[in-house]
Amino acid sequence: MVDEGYGKICSPLPITTYAQSIGSGTVTASPAASVKPGTSARDPLLDNAKYLAILLVVCGHLIENLRDVKGAHALYFYIYLFHMPLFIVISGYLSRNFTFSAGKARKLISGLAVPYVIFEAAYSMPRFFLYGKLEISLLDPYYLTWFLMSLFLWRLSTPVWQQLRWPLVVAVGLSLLSGTSALPDELSMNRTLALLPFYVLGLMLKPEHFDILRQRWARLAGAAILLVGLGVAFAVHMKVPTEWIRWRQANSQIGVDDLSGSLIRLALLLTGALLVAAFIAITPRRRMWFTGLGAATMYAYLLHGFVVKVVERFYGRLDNPLGVMLVIVFGVVLATVLCTPPVQRLTRWAVEPNMSWAFTKLRRPESRTKAGSPPPGAPAAGDNESVHSREPAVHG
Repeated sequence: MVDEGYGKICSPLPITTYAQSIGSGTVTASPAASVKPGTSARDPLLDNAKYLAILLVVCGHLIENLRDVKGAHALYFYIYLFHMPLFIVISGYLSRNFTFSAGKARKLISGLAVPYVIFEAAYSMPRFFLYGKLEISLLDPYYLTWFLMSLFLWRLSTPVWQQLRWPLVVAVGLSLLSGTSALPDELSMNRTLALLPFYVLGLMLKPEHFDILRQRWARLAGAAILLVGLGVAFAVHMKVPTEWIRWRQANSQIGVDDLSGSLIRLALLLTGALLVAAFIAITPRRRMWFTGLGAATMYAYLLHGFVVKVVERFYGRLDNPLGVMLVIVFGVVLATVLCTPPVQRLTRWAVEPNMSWAFTKLRRPESRTKAGSPPPGAPAAGDNESVHSREPAVHG
């Protein structure tokens, strides 16, 4: 969800550019507005995909406690098959330029580590006020903060994957092996390793891969795959334990042997990748009214959990098909509002904190600088942090 890569692959436009254009009516939906991922202009495709994906994340969390309603469990199962894999693939794609340079390290701290600490503490407050329990563990992510922890670790590992000849094969192997042991909750180890292949897949993607998904046959195939996937989800959702799609327990804890569990995990990885490709294929390529909101999905991701915890206490009257429909509509509105500029301005201190005061000045030794050669560890040309390169991306 964090647009690490946009600072390099796209021109540094401020977050408010889209929002101001939307408000003034200057954003058009012309095909000319569509550009390829990795070109000089910000690609509407990725922002559109992130906005649509955050709708799935928020709605999925909202209907989680309504799964006893007919159809709600199947919809929940379907959403969870690919909504976080989608965000992880996009995060991996936008992290292709990550290095251990000073500028990138600072963005990693201010964009992921500090927000993680803030929201890990913030999400512990409801438990304190409702149940009198104050439990804050920075190593054991609570609720939706697991994604920040996992993305932090994935991004740190980026240079390693870029040195391997078959990174995706290794990542899939680690994912399958993670299911053979009951890993500790610290560092969100289960999800970090289980979902790792989606991040590595994103690292391996190139603009030409998106070109394939732009073709008409790919859009038609994508729509068909998503519809078939929805039908399959309705057919099998009661037969598949929910923990499989949450990626947080070992095979033995779900009640299967390691061979069966590894095959199931491999099938889920392939299914998730297929649905992610299908979803991107049907995503609009041109600028839409919601394109600018896609650049701020981390706000919706981190903030919607507080609303979910409140509204869940009033689900007694919504435990029916109509109630589920109303909750979904509410989720769409909520996710949209939380991505808007006013919410960003109010909560930027927590989601995108300005940590420049905590960092030392970037220094270049005078002798090396005069010689025109930057010292080891000095930031590359793309490391200078801009408003656009700090933009958050999600999820989940």
